[in-house]
Order: sequence, then C-alpha cells, then structure tokens
Amino acid sequence: MTSSSILYICEVCIFGAIGMIRFGPGGIPLSCKGRTQRDGIEDVHTLGLNAMEIQFVRVNLFERYVADEEIGLRPREVSGEFVVDVLRGRKPLSVFGGDIRLEKGDIVRTLNCGVGRDCCDFKEIGEIADDLDVAISLHAPYYMDLLGSDEIASRSVENIRYAGLVAQQIGADMLVTHLGFYHSNSPEEALEKVAARLKEIRDWFDRMGVRTKLGLECSGKRVVFGGVDEILAVCKRVPGVVPVLSFPHIHAREGGSLKRREDFRELFDKVRDALKLQSFYTHFSGVEHEGGNELRYTPIKKGDMRFEPLAEFLADEDSDITIISDSPLLEHDAMYMKVILERVQLKNEAKVTREEVKVSTPIRPPTKPISPPKKGKAPPKKGARVPAKKPARAPVKRPAAKAAAKKPAKKAPAKKAAPKPASKGPQKKAPSKKPAPGAPARKPAAKSGAKKPPTRRPAPKAKPKKK
Repeated sequence: MTSSSILYICEVCIFGAIGMIRFGPGGIPLSCKGRTQRDGIEDVHTLGLNAMEIQFVRVNLFERYVADEEIGLRPREVSGEFVVDVLRGRKPLSVFGGDIRLEKGDIVRTLNCGVGRDCCDFKEIGEIADDLDVAISLHAPYYMDLLGSDEIASRSVENIRYAGLVAQQIGADMLVTHLGFYHSNSPEEALEKVAARLKEIRDWFDRMGVRTKLGLECSGKRVVFGGVDEILAVCKRVPGVVPVLSFPHIHAREGGSLKRREDFRELFDKVRDALKLQSFYTHFSGVEHEGGNELRYTPIKKGDMRFEPLAEFLADEDSDITIISDSPLLEHDAMYMKVILERVQLKNEAKVTREEVKVSTPIRPPTKPISPPKKGKAPPKKGARVPAKKPARAPVKRPAAKAAAKKPAKKAPAKKAAPKPASKGPQKKAPSKKPAPGAPARKPAAKSGAKKPPTRRPAPKAKPKKK
C-alpha cells in the first residue's frame, strides 16, 4: 500500500468519506471528574470525540430591581447573572436585539440554567469548544408541550426562547427540542398549531439576533407529536427549522424499521427529497420498544438496532453528519460507534486498493507448462499445515585409502567338486569315526550362511619309546 493510500485512509477516518462525521455524548461524559461544561468539553476532546450536546435541564427565573452599581450597564455586562428580560414600566424590552442600558427602577429577570452563570461564562465555553474543535449543541428542557393548555404552551415557548439565548451566547450550532402530546387534537390540527407556535419562536429569534438552528426531534411514542413525516411537514412550513433524526425513536415508533443499510438509505433519501439537506444532526443508542412505543434507552450492544448498517451506509456517503450518543453509556458508546465506522471505512479502502492493483497489474502467462498433480497424492486442504521438507544431506567425501580399506575383498568363486562315479550294488554307510580318547568333542556344523569356525586337527599320537 502506497503512502498516498495510507494518507487517504487517515483522512477518511477523521473526516468521513468526504464530509465531516462527528461523534459525541449527550451531556457531560460519565468519566469526567469535574461536572462543569468546560470539564466536559475538555474530556470529550481527550477521548478523541468532536461533538457534545449540552443539556439545558432546568429553567429557574428570578426577578429583582436593578442595583445601583448596575445602572448604565448593558444586560450582557451584568456579572454573575444572566439577564434575559428587562421590564421598564412592566413593559418588556429587547435585551439582545437592541442596544439598551439599565436604568434605575428597571426590573430584570435572571436565568439560572446550570450551563453557566453569566455571558462571560457562556463565551468562555464557546471559545474552549472552538479551540478544541468540539461542535457543541444545546438540548432544551425535555418536558415541552406546545399543544397543551395556553399556560403550559406559553411556558414551553418561553423556555425555548431562553434556551435560544443561551445557545447563541455559547455559539451552539443546534438547539434541540421536543414538541409535546397530541391531547385532543387530530394530527392535522396538531400540525397547524405546532407550525404556528414554532414560527412565532423563530421570528422572536430573528429579532434577538439568534442564528442557532432550531431542531425538532422525532418522538418515540405514538401519543407524542413527532413522526418523521410530521417533522418534515413542519420544517417545510417554518424556515430555520430542521429535523433531528433520533434513530432509536424512529426505530421504536415504526416497530423496529431500521435494521438494514437500505432502511437507513431510504430514511436519508426521504429527508433529502423533502428539504434538500446535506447536513444532518442525529441521535443514536440502543432501545427497547413494544407496540410502536419506546420503553427505554439501552446500550447499543443490547438493543435490536445495530450501528453496523448505518456505518456501512455512511461509509459510502459524502454528507456532513453529527451523531450524538443517547445511550446510558454516553461516551463509551460514542467511541464504540466511531471505531465501528473506521473499521468499515478501512475495509472499503482496502477493497478498492486490491481492485486497483488487479487492474494495473497485467496477468502474464506462465513460462513453463504446469505439470498435472501426481496421482495418489491429494492437494493439501486450505488452511492445513504442510510439513516442511527436510534438507537433503550432502554426501561425505572420504579419503581413497580408507574407502578402499573398508570395502570387503571379493571372494574367489568356489570350485565345483567332480561327480563321483556311480557304484553298483548297495552302498554301505561309512562307519562313523569316533573321536579318540582325550580329543575335544566336535561341535555341530553351523547353519548355511554363517561363518564356519576353523577346524582343529587332532594331535598326533605319541610314539612309544623304544627300550
């Protein structure tokens, strides 16, 4: 593999096929020792992630009169508190849309939200995120009901407004919100009311200079407004409003519809055809569901919606996408998704490289004819271990003299005995010679092929001495 291919693989792992693919947790990482937003952003960067959704979980408003030392200041310059409203003669003034200064007798509304204390804190959070290349977004309070009673709907609209002011101050790209229950409204009536209230919020954002996108999250229960088609219909009617594709919610609401790569492709194609979007903001986690309703979030490995099909789809795409982990294992599953996507991308890149090598390298015919395999010997199976051949021993050269000495002498051919003449009459057996007294006994003759021991002649008899 060439150096240019390796560089391309590294770029793919970081930036996706062509567009940017970001992963991050929906809140401060569980492993973060500090529990502030600054600590969370720094930990996200340390873990190798590049997105984070800040949770705007509580909205506490306090009213008070302007202090003497605050007279003449702009609302953004008040230290230690975040001023969201100024009432002058019980008439609200545009805090962020115009250049006003506090006067004696004004009533200010301050917001305590858990994200930061004042505008300086918010600005510092945004600067840290920019320096570490962590894209931050904000989730409005979870309980929203734009279709409830007038009091509940007005409070929900107000909370989304305040969340928009915070999102603008920290430099968030997206403000995510839910929409609420149907109640007694039909789907058509609910669509009209939601679109009207969101248009009111979006116009207020424009007056206040809020440029953050307003994202509508798909719901996971059928009693809540927020099916995919409903969200797309609202986004068509209200400019500046975009869908938030919560995959676990869509999967649960549609009875487990996202299981294959083609299922994710159909979903993205539907959104593109409706809104012509090229950038997507999404949520992912495992989910338990029953009867078209979400029960609870689970870790990705324990749900019936896997991340691999989505990773296979994204590996072939060139769009920008942010994937926020809503799993109980926040940062763990965000890192798990990133690893899965990188594996799929590396696999695809290796496949393309192999195909390029095949095309660029011509196939040459063999110079020698390939002999057929010998009969009786089956070829080894794939994966079986082939015993290594032992190297042949080189012949040992010996000196000529020693070699000649070791060679056995050639025996002379034995002479054949002449045949005895046949005698007439019965043949008498020769009397067996008994050994002389004092002579050693003869041993039985050895078998043919064995060496015969040398025969010993009997000692001559001693002649008697003459007297």
